[in-house]
Amino acid sequence: MRQDPDPAIVSERDALGQYLDYQRETILLLTEGLDKEQLARKIPTSGLTLAGLLYHLALVEEAWSEEDFLGLPAREDWQGVDWKADPDYEFRTAADKQPDWLRRRYRDACDRSRQVAASAGSLDALSVSTRIGGKPFTLRWMLLHLIEETARHAGHADLLREAVDGTTGL
Repeated sequence: MRQDPDPAIVSERDALGQYLDYQRETILLLTEGLDKEQLARKIPTSGLTLAGLLYHLALVEEAWSEEDFLGLPAREDWQGVDWKADPDYEFRTAADKQPDWLRRRYRDACDRSRQVAASAGSLDALSVSTRIGGKPFTLRWMLLHLIEETARHAGHADLLREAVDGTTGL
């Protein structure tokens, strides 16, 4: 259930988590109640789909939190993908997935990402990865990046949902 972030929050960590969760829930709301064909529908000016956004955001959550922050191997969905040859793999293959599976896959990725953030000692905890300018990044940076990326794609999802069935204002 989507809840507005609490304006009386004093903890930076809690504020970041609440803002990220708000955006995550927005994505889920914008895809709720749609069937496979509707999730795979494109608009004339874009190749984006709601299915692709769900699968992409699952990848984003896992890549940043599990792979880059913790140094874990890629999850099975992403192993063996030649990202140079197929940079839009998750967007392209999402249309073949069932709606409930996509939503559950995204929720599970978000849950695991939350666990990574909760287990880190502080917002200043550093990643294992040095892919950002050859240096590790902080948990704070990762959470801010996830907020930015999820919010940007929530805007895309809003337009796509309106094109599918006219629903606005979620």
